[in-house]
Amino acid sequence: MAIWLGAAFLVSVPVFFQAPLVRQAPWISLILTVGWLSLSRQWLEDESRHHWGSIMWGFSLTWFCGSIYWSWLRWEPLWHLPIEAIALPWAIWAIFKRQNSYLVGAWFYLGSLVGTGITDIYFYLTDVVPQWRELMQLESNVEMVRPLLQSAIAQIQTPWGMIWMMLLALWIMAIGIRAMASKQIHHWAFSGALLCTLVVDSLFGISAVLLN
Repeated sequence: MAIWLGAAFLVSVPVFFQAPLVRQAPWISLILTVGWLSLSRQWLEDESRHHWGSIMWGFSLTWFCGSIYWSWLRWEPLWHLPIEAIALPWAIWAIFKRQNSYLVGAWFYLGSLVGTGITDIYFYLTDVVPQWRELMQLESNVEMVRPLLQSAIAQIQTPWGMIWMMLLALWIMAIGIRAMASKQIHHWAFSGALLCTLVVDSLFGISAVLLN
């Protein structure tokens, strides 16, 4: 359970630290990846913290990809998932080669990536991608951002948007809960990362409504 909670924390809480950092100091955000990897290596060498070192390795991958996209490419939604998936070959290598040192982290990264992919699918299904592009270009102009948020929220609140929101949320919950049925600790890391993308999406949704 501790690994699930750790995965949930690393998916949800740091996002709100990284979000302003990539705008104010993108290179610092990117360089912080080295710090996370260093911490991961230290914990991997400590038997009592081995699993935490592994999950920190997976977190380093998500942080690295997120830093690249949200720092310099956030204006183009089409690049979001491909950039977030840059580290996928390393995760696949760890999973299929059964690299125990990195297995928990690899599944954590995969859970985070699946959650990101499902969220992006929802944006395309509800056709709020044009608003995404404009919001990223006008994010510093509150007066111009408000009508864009109103437009995006209106599209999400349609029957089509609400139905897909429920279906995709149920899909995420079904996958995450099934992973928790496993006795393998790396599946719990996957579940924590995946299920807590719902928390992140909800918090951003609430923020958008409050700014509206």
